[in-house]
Amino acid sequence: MTIRFFSLISIFTLLFVGLGFNLYHLQIQKGTEYVTRAEARDEALTHLTLRRGQIFFTDRNNEKIPVALNRDEPVIYVVPKEIKDIEETAGQISDLLNIDRATIREALKNKNTLFKLLIDKASDEEVQKVQGTHIEGLYTDTKQYRFYPFEELGSQVLGFVGLNETHSVPTGLYGMEKMNDTTLAKGNDIALTIDRNLQAQAEQLLQKLIKNNDATGGTIIIQEPYTGKILTFANAPSFNPNSYKGASLQSFLNPGIQYLYEPGSVFKPLTMSAGIDTGAITPDTTFVDKGFVKLNGKTIKNANSKVYGKVTMTQVIENSINTGSVFAEQQTGNGVFYDYLKRFGFGDKTGAGFPDEISGSLKNLERKDARAVDFATASFGQGTGVTPIQLVNAFSAIANRGVLMKPFVDTEGKPTVVRRVIKEETAEKVIKMMEAAVKKANVTTIPGYNIAGKTGTALIPDFKKGGYSDELIHTFVGMVPSTNPRVVMLLKLDRPKVGELAGLTVVPGFKELAQFVINYYTIPPDVISEPADQKTQ
Repeated sequence: MTIRFFSLISIFTLLFVGLGFNLYHLQIQKGTEYVTRAEARDEALTHLTLRRGQIFFTDRNNEKIPVALNRDEPVIYVVPKEIKDIEETAGQISDLLNIDRATIREALKNKNTLFKLLIDKASDEEVQKVQGTHIEGLYTDTKQYRFYPFEELGSQVLGFVGLNETHSVPTGLYGMEKMNDTTLAKGNDIALTIDRNLQAQAEQLLQKLIKNNDATGGTIIIQEPYTGKILTFANAPSFNPNSYKGASLQSFLNPGIQYLYEPGSVFKPLTMSAGIDTGAITPDTTFVDKGFVKLNGKTIKNANSKVYGKVTMTQVIENSINTGSVFAEQQTGNGVFYDYLKRFGFGDKTGAGFPDEISGSLKNLERKDARAVDFATASFGQGTGVTPIQLVNAFSAIANRGVLMKPFVDTEGKPTVVRRVIKEETAEKVIKMMEAAVKKANVTTIPGYNIAGKTGTALIPDFKKGGYSDELIHTFVGMVPSTNPRVVMLLKLDRPKVGELAGLTVVPGFKELAQFVINYYTIPPDVISEPADQKTQ
């Protein structure tokens, strides 16, 4: 019994001694190695994990469509702290992956580093090579990359995630990626009001207009006037955010909210709105056009130096008569005219929810020495600087029967009234004036639908020599159907070389896009034709 007892004691003693030795070996002798590996793994995870929320566009059924998401890609990295012989390991990796030995040596030189990326988005062949051999401190893993499945679609709206001199970790640098960087970086999604199908149609049309008219770029914006919701925000030239490094810095900017331009005659309905709302004029008010107006030593002429004689304000819009717009502004008064421009939102940011929006400029009217000629030229869109988003939002106020809404692009936004700009009856009269202009031109008419809109063909200022260059910007802003506008659309074309007037470039484009919108939203006709038997009576 005593022998058996001591035998058991001896056996358990040996077991505990052995266990203690193994614990000592693991925790003390090998502990540093395991801690290093654990630390390396933690640091690798920190570098490789991008828990970023997704961005969605929508469609007419409010279905969400992912347009910015994360995709796993293989990467190859090293843990310098695990490597004993830098020179030998650098040679092995260089031979295996065909990487310059000096580059690898540089990556391995800091022995305290736990993670150093060698190959971003490694090929299957490279991954198999690493996994098929054992080189000290060399590993493969996957990393989440930002991926834009529709490539250039809405690129300036979306922006991209990247690195620069001030951001060493992936950060939203432009567009919605920048505007919502904190939200997205926390893994939260955002959904935009941009309709993916309308956006694609608008971008396709814009490319066609640029090609056919030999233009340098353009913008198309579609807005829902009674809510302020932005449905489309297309710009060209654009870029592919998946490979943004090959694009120019200029292409990252959003011209719809970051570029100023003088809009030209598309401004005239706004001038008429101010005059009619104050009672200074009516659509039937007449004046006698002599073809020119002289103010402050300057002569203002009509396009092509035309003379129209006695005309109404409606005919001023129909024929886009510069002198008639000057007359309307003079009847209204400089101060009142300026106040209405401010009420329409010019000179201020719209707050639509895009990053780096600029406010536009009414400085030519705000100077202490502002002259009568400055207000006169502003009446037909020269001398004042606007952004496309300001312009389409101002027309949306007319379409919304005089109420200006705050534009928004985030689906979390809600319709917000900014102010009433003009009376409802004023808006209705100005819409009728624009309908008359569309019918007279007979370029953008769509059977069964009332369309209201106005063109603008504006010269681009020459900032080096002063005055204006020979280059043009064409704009058309219209609403469909104008009886109860479902959308307001702006089409802008930069420096077209083929079409001399907006009526020959952006107006046909508006008609094509309007027809798509009508079909897409199944908008019923608002023009009721008389039965054939009644017409003959």
